[in-house]
Amino acid sequence: MENITLEVQNLRKTIGKKEIIKGLSFELREGEVFGFLGPNGAGKTTTIRMLVGLIKPSAGAIKICGFNIQTHFYHAIKNLGCIVENPELYPYLSGWDNLLHFVRMLDGISEERIKEVTELVGLTERIHDKVKTYSLGMRQRLGIAQALLGNPKVLILDEPTNGLDPAGIREMRQFIRYLAEKEGLSVLVSSHLLAEVQLLCDRVAIISKGSIIRTDTVKHLLSNRERVLWRFFPYEQGKMILSSLTNIEENEDETILTEFKEEKIPEWNKALVEAGIQIIEMNRKLPALEDLFLELTGGDTIE
Repeated sequence: MENITLEVQNLRKTIGKKEIIKGLSFELREGEVFGFLGPNGAGKTTTIRMLVGLIKPSAGAIKICGFNIQTHFYHAIKNLGCIVENPELYPYLSGWDNLLHFVRMLDGISEERIKEVTELVGLTERIHDKVKTYSLGMRQRLGIAQALLGNPKVLILDEPTNGLDPAGIREMRQFIRYLAEKEGLSVLVSSHLLAEVQLLCDRVAIISKGSIIRTDTVKHLLSNRERVLWRFFPYEQGKMILSSLTNIEENEDETILTEFKEEKIPEWNKALVEAGIQIIEMNRKLPALEDLFLELTGGDTIE
């Protein structure tokens, strides 16, 4: 069985008379990237603040590497690195001096470890430059270096690609995958970017209005959701033939969606061609987490 590094059991948070977080339960495993997906206001940041010990839960338990955060806080937090919202950095200090400053708050971190994390996040060439000269992506990586100094088993990143350009997002995605696959970290990534979670994460918890409505592997969530888009002429005749062979969904632009069945596609294609239908387009459509999200949340939107 894979090692469970973070376990959340029936987590609740009430502020005033309003229950903000409503009994969340999930776990992270060693070496996986876990997506925490929901719109702004769904409860992601409140949950993360509880996970990292910034606010106390009203009920439930959080265990990091087996240590309960409420009864064994020091041992639990020792195994955790995090960036909640944007990393706090001193712009007029170098990257190295920022890390040195942070190290003073930790026990037993050597200069060798600072060099290790600097290399790990790919900042060796720029670590002695002032942070004010860094791009946003470099600042994010320095923030992650800071979070990794204590050699944690669990890394929590709240919206790590916020504000990054497409190249920066891709680089951050590759880096997070590297940390999970090569360094064995469990990485929890909170995000409202559906496409990003789909590309980055092994598993995902979908949160809406303080409740988790589904937790599963991305692959399993999206299985049996592939479609084939058809465009043909004449439309009405082609639609009649295709609908006699399989279930169809009509679009407003006179295209048709069918399920993707690899063994059936040639047969449907042949039936259309033999009836004199001109096939203009036949395109395999990969499923999108966005469609599933809207379906599960009843239209609760992400941004």
